[in-house]
Amino acid sequence: MELIAFRVRMYKGIIDSGWVDVNNLTVLVGKNESGKTSLLKALHKFNPDFSEPYDIQKEWPRGHPSEPNEEQVVCQARFRLSDREQSYLSRTTAIRDFPDTVEVSRNYARKLEVEFEGKIFSDRFHTVGINKSLDSLPRIPNGVGALFRRRANRSLEAAINSAHTEDPDRLKGIVDEREEYLRQALSSPEPIQEIEIGFINQYRLNLQNLIRELERLSAVQIKASKYIIKRLPTFIYMDDYRIFNGTVRLNEIQNRQDENSLTEVDKTFLTILELSELDLDELVQLGEGDGEKVTQRYYKLESGATTLTKVFSNHLRQRNYEVEYQADGSYFLTFVKDNVDSTPIKLEERSKGFQWFFSFDLMFMHGSKKTFKGRVVLLDEPGLHLHPGAQKDLLCRLEEYAQENTFLYTTHLPFMVDLNHPGRIRVLKETNDKGIVVKTNLTETTPESRFVLQAALGIDLSQKYLIEKRNLVVEGTGDYWVLTELSNLLRRSGMEGVPEDVLMAPGGGASQAVPLAGLMIAQNLDVVVLFDSDKAGREAHDKLVKKWLTQYKKTRTKVVMLGDAVGVEHDFELEDLFPEDFMKEVVKETYSKELADVSVAGMILKGEDLLWDRLERYLKEIGIEKPNKDSVAKRLRDRLGKTKDISELPEETKERAIQLFQTIRKAFGEEESKSS
Repeated sequence: MELIAFRVRMYKGIIDSGWVDVNNLTVLVGKNESGKTSLLKALHKFNPDFSEPYDIQKEWPRGHPSEPNEEQVVCQARFRLSDREQSYLSRTTAIRDFPDTVEVSRNYARKLEVEFEGKIFSDRFHTVGINKSLDSLPRIPNGVGALFRRRANRSLEAAINSAHTEDPDRLKGIVDEREEYLRQALSSPEPIQEIEIGFINQYRLNLQNLIRELERLSAVQIKASKYIIKRLPTFIYMDDYRIFNGTVRLNEIQNRQDENSLTEVDKTFLTILELSELDLDELVQLGEGDGEKVTQRYYKLESGATTLTKVFSNHLRQRNYEVEYQADGSYFLTFVKDNVDSTPIKLEERSKGFQWFFSFDLMFMHGSKKTFKGRVVLLDEPGLHLHPGAQKDLLCRLEEYAQENTFLYTTHLPFMVDLNHPGRIRVLKETNDKGIVVKTNLTETTPESRFVLQAALGIDLSQKYLIEKRNLVVEGTGDYWVLTELSNLLRRSGMEGVPEDVLMAPGGGASQAVPLAGLMIAQNLDVVVLFDSDKAGREAHDKLVKKWLTQYKKTRTKVVMLGDAVGVEHDFELEDLFPEDFMKEVVKETYSKELADVSVAGMILKGEDLLWDRLERYLKEIGIEKPNKDSVAKRLRDRLGKTKDISELPEETKERAIQLFQTIRKAFGEEESKSS
């Protein structure tokens, strides 16, 4: 099962986050105290790697007018089933086309509930009968013994927890178990014992009624739900990243391992030994032997250090690092040297940032294949101790970790945001009515919440100026999203998109792209500006050419009109790259609720003008007052991101996309691309 979206409600500062789409690597961006940690913690407690239930007393939103309610759903999560899971459920339920997604929710009472797409079961789970049976559970009478009272409380809690799983088999198992458990605590005085036996009999009777109620539920639906719950991925939350101490005593770690009392530092050390292909017990044994064994250990340590150097050396690219191990008896030391300073330095004496990256990277290389395999990993503010260059290296590592796992991380650091993958970025916004919400459309966020991305764009630009000095300016965020994914799609198809050393920057509209391009031109940078072939694009083109380029005679700037680039003479926007029916499907996905009862064929567009103008008129006619072009672009971006090869697109779109990027590359002075 793969997590594809989640939603948090009534948790601390979050009234309703809205649905948050999830990729294999997703970044939640926001300033300090913006609610990033609350969002991750609520998601972690949905199915944590260790028991950590929601606490309604501490986590219900402060000052909210509604009373705390245990039935309130805190987190909903949407999962995509694997082919194998879908096939199993199809066979089990005899439903031929079993949906490929499910939603699972957990409330403050810790109850998990599964909802299948399309309400494929005739009878949904109901809790009225269950709650009625639970309400009739006996109260612990006065006068019982202290030990019996404690066990009675635990037995009632066990009944409630088991009932919330809606699993009659589990309840059957606790009936006899809890009855025996209570009878072992019966008090000696006979009058008290009679009261306690009465409680036991009533407890058993109510559980049997509850079992019968559960068995009346659809057996098939229960089986399907149990299967889903059993296969839910575990969520791992991390905010305290372990740092490996390079100097340890091997025998002490061995003793703690034997006593099952390893510290977190010990565990990190053992992980690093494993990645070095070294064995703790063997190192201890060889260290206690004669000279020949000590020599044998020396060579093993040398080989292990070489192994680890090969693993790590290309991950932190600030310098060329080399690991060395030394041991004297049980005393073990780790040294690191580099190409700038060849003197071996003890690991704990290197910078805190280096120590953090070293430990973090090796731990995750190990964990992504083992500990974290198939789980959802939640990282709260990774990379705080790293300088900007190392933060970019960390982003590259996260990219690799996410090949085998789903990663979500929070940040307020501009260098921890990769603008080459806008589809991964989610921005937190504070609202008056819903508390903290999560947005992908930057036009809907506040200036404060956009600050990190604006800083990331500014810093990324300044860094690029110093290195490549080549920039492609496009009109807006939607254009940036779609062109980035089209470029990535071409590369996946063995062709060439935007040159890799070119930074693509959105201008916030045709008119605002002009000053952005002007600032770049003023700094003597290579700039290509792409405008739509519409009224706004032509006006912006004329303004840039007549008011900016005339001031810079030696500028290396090219202006490309979209229509000219793809060989059409009429008005042409980015959406016109795609056939009408293709864009109708994208719009239908974007406004799925409003268009639920409308087929693509039933979406009749009027006029012969630009495709978006016709789509916008249609949406307004059916009651959508303010159609959001960026929301449609986001959905289009997501669809392109899931497309494996350019050949999957309509033929005319494929040809025009290839032609567009050839024109862009030519404007940058590139030779004929492989796309031809």
